[in-house]
Order: sequence, then C-alpha cells, then structure tokens
Amino acid sequence: MDGLEKIELLKIPINIIPPEKVEEIAYKLLSEKKPASIVLLSYFDLLKARSAGEYRDFVLNASLVIPISKSIISGAKFLKLTPPIRYMPFDFIVNLLTSLEKREQSVYLLGGKPAALLKTEKNIRQTFPSLRVIGRYPGYYKKQNEQTIITMIRKSTPSLLLVGQGVHGREKWLAHNNEKLGRGIHLWCSDIFDVFAERRKYPSRALFNLGLEWAGYFIQKPVRFFRVFPFLYYNILLLITRIAQKGKS
Repeated sequence: MDGLEKIELLKIPINIIPPEKVEEIAYKLLSEKKPASIVLLSYFDLLKARSAGEYRDFVLNASLVIPISKSIISGAKFLKLTPPIRYMPFDFIVNLLTSLEKREQSVYLLGGKPAALLKTEKNIRQTFPSLRVIGRYPGYYKKQNEQTIITMIRKSTPSLLLVGQGVHGREKWLAHNNEKLGRGIHLWCSDIFDVFAERRKYPSRALFNLGLEWAGYFIQKPVRFFRVFPFLYYNILLLITRIAQKGKS
C-alpha cells in the first residue's frame, strides 16, 4: 500500500503501522479496486518469502506486511533500521474487526473444524453485532470443492476474508488464490478460529513481549524444536548483512 512507512529486512518489505492507524488503513484497503492482502509475518515466514516462488511474490506484493515475531524487531534494530511495530495476531485481527464493524462491513470465515467455526461465528456475532458474517466454510474439505468455495467467496464480496487452518497449502493458499477471490481484505492466521472458539489460548502478553510465545507450541508439538535451525540461519543472514553494511560505509 503506497504512502505507508516501511523498511526492508533481508530484502523483505515490512510496514510500520501504529495501532491508531489500523482503522484508517482498513478503509483505504477497502477502497482499492483489487484484492488487498495482509500478511502476518513471522521470521520463519520471512525466510520462506526469501525463496523464489509464488509465496515470495505474494509477500512482496501484499498490501500490508505486519511483523508478529520479536526476532523481526531485533533483526531490524541489529541492522540499524527503524524497528516496526509488532502485533499479537489475535490483537491485530480484533482491531481490524472492530474497525470494520464501525461501518457495518462484512466478513467471510474459511477454515477450521466445523464445531470451532460455528463457535467462532457465534462469538463474532456477539462481540461485533454490527459486523455481518455473510458466509463460512470449514476447512479440511475435498480438493475438488475448492473452486466452488472460491466462487462463493467472490460472489459474496466480503469486506474481510479470514482464512485459518484446513485450507490446502496453509498460508500459501492465499498466495495461490488471492486474485481469484475478488476485492476485499484477505488475511491468513493459522489458529485464529480455535482462539475465537476458545479452544486454544494465545500465549500470555508477558511471554509475547519477551518473544517466548513459541515455548507453548514446542510443548504441544515437539517437532517444532527443529525450527531452531531456521532461526540460526536467520541470525547468520543478519550477521552477513551487517558485515556487508560496514564494508560499504
């Protein structure tokens, strides 16, 4: 989105969005005549976006790229860039829904298991009574149903398409289908429907502020321990970039 302050970290653009600007920016995105994608970016996503391919193009062309990892903030500081503002994913989405409710906009929910999606819809209707939930479709659907789902979303023209787990390709689903979905804001967040359905809690704000939100996920899925290697790679890239900066000065 033009006119917003941004930095480039390891060749990936990241926006600097103050919380008080979320509402104004949401309305500007809705006025665009093309799909408006928002990426909630972790350092792991940043590494994926550095590789050639559809996901890289999606992130580079996203309307907004919002950092959710403390590692991105510390990386920006290490490279002497303006540190962007980091958001808890749930907080950012609630701010976005609040902004849309003020103008009686609409949302379409895609993903999650049926029970969690129903509970999410109920909680959104109760919390944001002026926000219209104009459609929902659970995840883990058959691949042959995907084109029908995309057509339903495009015809319903939601202000916000909120996508969670259960779509084919996870975060890459939007990268592949963004242009087919029509106008409106499109956003992926893996466990958002479990959180709205009160089946999973986000890490405490204290842990998030310390950058330790990953600790709980390691307990739930020990295989995520292997993400320590991408984390080391990320820090090596930062160090190489810093050395290159000094060589140019």
